[in-house]
Amino acid sequence: MANLIVRNIDDAIVKALKQRASRHGVSAEAEHRKILEQVLLQPAKKSFAEVLSSIPNVGNDSDFERVQDDTVHDVLA
Repeated sequence: MANLIVRNIDDAIVKALKQRASRHGVSAEAEHRKILEQVLLQPAKKSFAEVLSSIPNVGNDSDFERVQDDTVHDVLA
């Protein structure tokens, strides 16, 4: 395994990393590894727009027209 040294990190980032690590019950180094793994190795999540655009274009608009059914309304009235 390789070693990674990160220099010139803002104190606020180091503090946030240590707090996050503490909440997860691990060292700051372990938390740092976890964050890098999640960001760099996990598949990227698709945006809602990407999901919508991946839906195949099937049918015509007329296939999905809403037909008003008055029989239900008459029964309830």
